[in-house]
Order: sequence, then C-alpha cells, then structure tokens
Amino acid sequence: MSKFFYAKLAMTNINKNRKTYIPYILTCISTIAMFYMMHFISGNPGLKKMSGGESLIMMLNLGNYVIGIFSVIFLFYTNSFLIKRRKKEFGLFNILGMEKKHIITIIVWETFFVTVISLFIGLISGAVIGKLMFLLLNNILHFAVPFTYFVSIKSMGMTAVLFIGIFVLTLLNNLRQIHLAKPIELLRGGQVGEREPKTKWFLVLIGVATLAYGYYIALVTESPLAAINKFFLAVLLVIVGTYALFTAGTIALLKLLRKNKGFYYQTKHFISVSGMIYRMKQNAVGLANICILSTMVLVMLSTTVSLYIGMEDVLKTRYPKEIDVTANNLSKEASQSVEKMIKEEAEKYQVKLKDPVSYRSASFPAIRKGNTFTTNEDTLKSFTDISMIELIPLDEFNQLEKQSVTLEDNEVLLYTLKGKPIKHSIIIAGQNFQIKQQLKDLTIIGDASAMMTDSYFVVVKDEDTIKSLYPTEELDAVEWKDLSYFYGFDVDGNVNEEIALTKALAKKLNEASIDGQAEGREEAKESFYSIYGGLFFLGLFLGTLFIMATVLIMYYKQISEGYDDKERFAIMQKVGLSKEEIKKSIKSQVLIVFFLPLVAAVIHIAFAFKVITKLLALFNLTNIGLFAICTAATILVFAMFYALVYSLTAREYYKIVS
Repeated sequence: MSKFFYAKLAMTNINKNRKTYIPYILTCISTIAMFYMMHFISGNPGLKKMSGGESLIMMLNLGNYVIGIFSVIFLFYTNSFLIKRRKKEFGLFNILGMEKKHIITIIVWETFFVTVISLFIGLISGAVIGKLMFLLLNNILHFAVPFTYFVSIKSMGMTAVLFIGIFVLTLLNNLRQIHLAKPIELLRGGQVGEREPKTKWFLVLIGVATLAYGYYIALVTESPLAAINKFFLAVLLVIVGTYALFTAGTIALLKLLRKNKGFYYQTKHFISVSGMIYRMKQNAVGLANICILSTMVLVMLSTTVSLYIGMEDVLKTRYPKEIDVTANNLSKEASQSVEKMIKEEAEKYQVKLKDPVSYRSASFPAIRKGNTFTTNEDTLKSFTDISMIELIPLDEFNQLEKQSVTLEDNEVLLYTLKGKPIKHSIIIAGQNFQIKQQLKDLTIIGDASAMMTDSYFVVVKDEDTIKSLYPTEELDAVEWKDLSYFYGFDVDGNVNEEIALTKALAKKLNEASIDGQAEGREEAKESFYSIYGGLFFLGLFLGTLFIMATVLIMYYKQISEGYDDKERFAIMQKVGLSKEEIKKSIKSQVLIVFFLPLVAAVIHIAFAFKVITKLLALFNLTNIGLFAICTAATILVFAMFYALVYSLTAREYYKIVS
C-alpha cells in the first residue's frame, strides 16, 4: 500500500463532500483573515500617537477577544455538522474491513489539509484585505491617522497559534467520537435525534418567565446608569428564554397544531408539521443560535451606525457651547478674573465671542427617595440610584436668564434635566423647600448638560443657603471651598483658531494653579471620532462575522435536513404524493423554520429599544428618532439579505430531497 494512500483518500473524501467542506473551509479562511486584520490594526504603533488612540486600542483589543472566543465556539459548532454527515461513511469503511486506526489516520489527514489550506489562504487574504480595512478605518475616523501599513509577522504568528489550536481541538473531539462509537452507531449517525420529542412544559414555563422578565426589565429601566447593570441581566434572561422556548416551546406549539384537525389534515401542513416535530429537538438549538446571532447583528449595527451618523448631535449634546471653561472652588472676584482672562485670550487669537453664558453653582451626589435627597458615606458607593443636585444662587440665575425673580428663605426654583418630576416640595439635607416654580428650561453648559444621572437644578435664595445644604462632612471625598464657575461661548472664527484658543485657555488655567479645565467642540472631535469611529468599525467587523456565522448555520441546517428528508420524501412519492405537493410542503416547512428566528429577533429588538436608547444616552446620543431610523433600516437590509440566503438554501434543499 502506498504511503500516501490515506492522504489521497482524505483529499478524495474532501472533494466528494465538497457541499459541506467548501463552506466550512471558506468560513475558516474568513475567520482567520478577520482575526489577523483585527490583531494587526489593534497593534499598529500609529494608534498610540493619535487623540483618543488608547480608547480605540482598547475597543479593537476587545474585538480580538470576541473574534477569538467566537472562532473557537463557532468552528466547533460547524465541525459538528461535518462529523455528523461523515459518520455513516466512516461506519461503512469500518464494516468493509478498515480498522478504526485507519479511519483516524484519514481524519487526521483531512484535518491537516483543511488547516493548511485555511491558514495559507486566510493569512494571505488577511494581509491583502487588511490594506482595504486599513483604508476604511482611516476614512471612518475623518482625520489623518499616523498609521503605517505592513505585513505583521507577530499577528500572523498569533493567528496561526490560535487556529492551529482550534483545529487540533476539533480533531481530538472528532477522534473521540469515532473511537467511542460502534460501527452500527456510525452507520446511523445521521439519523440520531429522529424520535418524537416529549413536550417539556416546565421548560416552556421557564422560557416564558425568563423572557417576560427580561422584557420587563428592558421596558421599566429609566436611568441610563441603571441600564448598564440591568441590560446585561436582561440579555442573559432573554438568551435563556430564547433557548428554552425554541427547544421546548416550538415542540409544544407544533403538537398543539397537530391536535387542530382542521389545520393539521391538509397536505402541506401535515408533512411540514410532522416533519418539524420529529426533528425540532436537533433544530431548536440551531434556530435559537440563529435568533441570538441575528439579534446581536441588528443591535450592533443599528447602535454603531446611529452613533457614527449622529456624531454632530453627540458633540452638540456634550458641548452645547463651542468652548466652555470650568473652574472649581472659585470666589466671585476670582471668577471675574477668569472671565477677563478668557476675553483677553480670545482677543489675542482674534476670535470673537458669541452668546456667552456664565454662572456659579455647587453640585453633589445624593440618593433620592420620593422628594427627599440625602447624602451619607454610602452615597458615592451607590451607582444606579444616585442623582445629582446642582445648587444655583438666585442672583446667578437672574443674571443667567435675564430675569428678576425673588425667593423667600424656604422657596426654590426647580429644573429637572433628567429624572422623575418633583411636584410641590423638595427636601435637601433635612431642609424642606417649597417649589415656587417648575422651570421649563435652563441655560446650562459643559459637563452639566452631559450628566447621565438623574439631575436636578435647584435655584436657592443665596450662597449662605448653599453652604448650609452642601454635605461637606458626609462626602469627604468631595472637597468644596466655594462655588464652581462655568463660562461657555460660541466663537466666530475658523476651526484652527478655535482649537488654538481652547488649548491656550487650558494652559492659562494651569499656569494660574486653578482647578479647572477648558474644553472645545472642535478639539474634542478627533477624540470622539476615534472612539465612535472605532465602535462603528468594530460593529461592521463583528457584524460581518456574525452574519457569516448565521448564514453558515442556516446553510448547514438546510443541507443536513435535506439529506435527512431525502428518503422520507422518496417514500411519499412512491405512495402517490406529487412533486408539486412535495414542493409546497417543503416551501411551507422551510419558510416557517427559516423565518421564525428572524421574527423572534425583531421582537427582541422591539422590547430592547427603550433600554438601548438609555445606553446610547451614556454616549451622549439623545436623538431617539435617528436611532429608530437606523434600527428600521438595519432590520430591513438584514431581512432582505436573510431572504436571499433563504432562497439559495431552499433551492439547494429541494435539489437534495428531489
């Protein structure tokens, strides 16, 4: 026997099973190329030289971990389809006299060829396409990036180590299955899971309960900070509910349909319902995976696209004025000196100030219960229940809003920026104040307008009242000697002059040893594009990866079912069922199974919409209309793509069974 006999036989097997092997190899090539590209871009030394580069590096490194972990899980999952289809073939080899050690040798050679082909083409593709990804990221970031493009040996080495490890693990898993299985089990490997599954009502109840509770959390969460913690719990509950309902709920539903004689005893319904009942046990996990992956794709793309498109809205939300200066613990006289310095620097840089606003205030965190705000040593440890109180003296309010309001000692004006409204009175630090007027609007600037917590602006009679309310002892981490000063303005000048003035003001504050900062919209733009552009790039990248996974799972599911159904439909034709009736029943079955995950994914998105808008508020995106449009557009495009995949795989399915 030729020493290359098993190698040749392995190549012949791959060629004969190309319908299942080619998609698998293409998937391996794609994941290898994507991991290489992400690893190369995240490790590019040019990122450290740009504004916001550290944040971008962190996000891209996260992308490395996601792609790496996903590759392990996904390639194991797709490999299970391959080995299932091959078990009958290996069982036949075994019965015809080939020992298991020879079958194992063939599998080793097959894995070797798949590994070599995938790594070789994947790394070359990554190096070539990486240039395009490199240019795409440059374009997304909207400014010159100090990148240098090169073929990274380090990234190639990391990619090779990771994927050789994955292929070795899948090989060991395949060898374990072949070694433990008996010949008759191998011959029947493709038919495992054909028994009618039992209706597991307890699992159905778990699915309904977890899904309902996950939806409830998503609907009732109001605070953006609370949304961070609760969103991940809601996601976990929805995932558990999805798997439970697809595993047990679909079987229960199909059995209920079978009991409906008027519906069940129709040719197309009889075949499709009975067929799905008998194989839903093995279909359910695949359908749930498709649903979860589809949801991930829709959420990821809709959020990152809306953040990137809404960049100008984000900047305007974060910086209501083009430049703002904040200084802490500043007396009224010192505040006037800072204002004078700002005007002098603006004149020096030939920048005209437009619509300046300024005020002095004091802010601190507090826990709200009803209309009472309290502070204690645990306040700063609280995360989701915290609110911000900003106290403004009456004279500052009148100067800011150009009004002449008067207040008694126990009266305040209240402006609620975020949070549940307070009606008649408010209690702060044990002092009860009557709310004389609910302000519909208030001119605020800088950090105040971008606060993510529930925020309440309280106008009090004078500074002495503020001093009596400020919790200096309880919040010893917050040092306060005087009010903070805010000065914001728009500019009449070009971008370079605005950036230069912002930097000059920051330098002046530092030289004067003032605890403060100067921020500008244009100066921050590069950093914002680094972060949000990086998120957009990561969303496109991972979205592509998850779409590829969704397509492959759908493809393998259809191919696997096609081979399983082939004999069943052949028997039906022999007993008198026409090809047209078979085609109709196939269409009915495939349509239901195929689009069920998409419908479930859209329902998930609909219930998650509110909590996602709260999370987007943490990124300063408050344009809910923009997010709604992006979400609808993403769903529409994904549905069209989904329908295209359906038409292709349904055609392949029909070819197999007919």
